[in-house]
Amino acid sequence: MIEPYSKEIEEQMQELYGRLSEKSRRLYAGVEALKLPHGGVSYIAQLFGCSRDTVGRGIKELGEAETLTGNSNRQPGGGRKPLLEKRPAIHDVFLRLLKDHTAGDPMDEKVKWTNLTCAELAKLLAEQGFKVSRNIVRKLLKTHGYVKRKALKKKSAGGHVNRNAQFTRIAELKAAYEAQGNPVVSVDTKKKEKIGQLFREGELYTTETIEVLDHDFPSLAEGVAIPHAVYDIARNEAYVSIGTSHDTAEFACDSIRYWWNNYGKLHYAYATSILMLMDGGGSNSSRHYLFKQELQALADEIGVEIRIAHYPPYTSKWNPIEHRVFPHITRALQGVILTSLQLAKELIGNASTKAGLKVVACILDKVYATGRKVAVGFKESMRIVFDKHLRQWNYTAVPEKTALAID
Repeated sequence: MIEPYSKEIEEQMQELYGRLSEKSRRLYAGVEALKLPHGGVSYIAQLFGCSRDTVGRGIKELGEAETLTGNSNRQPGGGRKPLLEKRPAIHDVFLRLLKDHTAGDPMDEKVKWTNLTCAELAKLLAEQGFKVSRNIVRKLLKTHGYVKRKALKKKSAGGHVNRNAQFTRIAELKAAYEAQGNPVVSVDTKKKEKIGQLFREGELYTTETIEVLDHDFPSLAEGVAIPHAVYDIARNEAYVSIGTSHDTAEFACDSIRYWWNNYGKLHYAYATSILMLMDGGGSNSSRHYLFKQELQALADEIGVEIRIAHYPPYTSKWNPIEHRVFPHITRALQGVILTSLQLAKELIGNASTKAGLKVVACILDKVYATGRKVAVGFKESMRIVFDKHLRQWNYTAVPEKTALAID
């Protein structure tokens, strides 16, 4: 019969044991057991509240070389098994619960989604005898291919028989212009932004709650910001003109004019032609001669031919400016109440990316009239040269001095 330690010593030993890691506890229990005669293992196991096997393992490990790497307390594979391994039936129950709350793409069986949240799934699993956390539900979703994603606007709402042919033509034109050192720019108008104390999507870190009007009707706005951008693909630079009136063909060409006079002719002093990639609608519609009239006037003014390549219908998302510039401008404006045009200009100018996107913004406060008609006789006298193939989307505005030289 061994003589136990005093109550004070036992409390000190228990205090030390409680502070140690799992591995150190085993070794300490083994050391103390080896100090005692027969019955010491049982005494130490009872004192520390562990099993005799744990004390025995500690004694065995004291006589062995170090077998655990680093600060590991268990051998590989040791410890409690994950719930998903301990109760594999949870997978079948999980899939059965999802079955009635799953939708899918009728054109692709791999694309599925569920309208249940992690909390709702955890509650349903608990009702089936599997009390799990939302973290376990996330692991189940990931295991079975469900990942949280946003819908992407990638599917075309329609098509055109010459869609691929125009994409090929645009690629050929870009390659040719880049090889010649001539500018290739992507041009488009971003959606309008209302100016005033009106609600805007997004969140900001603030010290106080931001209060805005309880309605965001256009009539309550103090003004409007219409960002029209010219994106220099080679330089990864965007030049944004913020209109305050209407998105017209005249405004679009004034924006292009501003870019060329202030930046384009400096960067491309020896340019003989400018390639502009555009959508097929809006202020630069491929069908309207009013835009061609403004474009002709611009080409005459700057003395450089302007070649236009429109993206086919329903393919505007392939226009480089749509995914290389506009999302980053949206992010720069996100959540901010646009109380003035100057604030919108500063925020747009702050847009950037890790890839080095640079944005320059200015305000064009000219009033642009709507409902204008093409000048009488323009169609007969214009120097717009249409391509022989896919002429509805490809044409060139030849400046007057070039046309005279040819004549």
